[in-house]
Amino acid sequence: MPRMTRGIFVLSLLPLVACGGDAAPPSDNADTLATTTAEAGADTAGLQALIELPADFGPEGIAIGNGNTFFVGAMTPPNAGQILRGDLSTGEYEQLVPARGVPALGIAYHAGSNRIFVAGGDSGGGAVFDAQSGDEIATLDLGGSMINDVEVTAEAAYFTDSEEPALYRVALDANGQPGEITTLELPANFGEAGSCEGVPPLGGNGIAATPDGRYLILIHMSEGQLYRFDTESGEVQQITLTGGDVCSADGLLLDGNTLYAVQNFLNQVAVVELGSDYLTGTITNRITEPFASNPSTKVPTTIADAGEALYAVTAGFADPAPDYVVRVEKAE
Repeated sequence: MPRMTRGIFVLSLLPLVACGGDAAPPSDNADTLATTTAEAGADTAGLQALIELPADFGPEGIAIGNGNTFFVGAMTPPNAGQILRGDLSTGEYEQLVPARGVPALGIAYHAGSNRIFVAGGDSGGGAVFDAQSGDEIATLDLGGSMINDVEVTAEAAYFTDSEEPALYRVALDANGQPGEITTLELPANFGEAGSCEGVPPLGGNGIAATPDGRYLILIHMSEGQLYRFDTESGEVQQITLTGGDVCSADGLLLDGNTLYAVQNFLNQVAVVELGSDYLTGTITNRITEPFASNPSTKVPTTIADAGEALYAVTAGFADPAPDYVVRVEKAE
């Protein structure tokens, strides 16, 4: 998500309908558990369909941890840097990390160490927290401009930059402890605006890794194009995409060879079937629910895999408005 205030975003969007009726407002005290309700109750799988976050929380990143645990981070003041931990089956959540004044954008969970890696937006860096205690494990000085998203593999954490043609690699040991930081060069166009209409002039944003960690899938947000990054050679190749583009794509999620690209301002998720070498892709679907039928759930930013379903976090940018964690059905 771009480095802008909520008010600036509102100017670029049609008026949104404020939340009402279906979801109970959470407690104002984020240090204690706050119980929310699903839009239509828990579904047959026992997971909530809609979880209301505190008003003006300003979410951007979401990650799924062990079981039904989810983590969401706040991008905008006054809650910038706050991270909530919750349960998808109950809709309850609590504060894990208090507001730090540093934006929390993309979030990735590292199962081996039970830690979360957080992109720090215009701080130019990132951070690592214990997913149980909330203790800060490390502050990462990446030397970037707009650190937008993060993906974790067995060997490294990779952070994207929306303003610089660079990717930042943080080496991880067997226990998930951060080590050497390396700046990886991307093509020059990642530092330039693309031609997508009505999209902030940003380059790199979402990132996803193949299961073996060999390749990273990157998005150029204002180009609406996908790229494959080879972690062994450093080679970057544009993915040949058919069926349209992915303009305004924010978070990415790779499930096998199915890539979900969250097109934030378009209020939809593009479903891309990638070839075996990840160099070709066909857009087979555009998921528009629940964003189309529920006017309170607008501007999905990132998405995570909960096994039976996907969960996106939405930042409605209406003032004042609650924000949501919403269930998104997987493409068939």
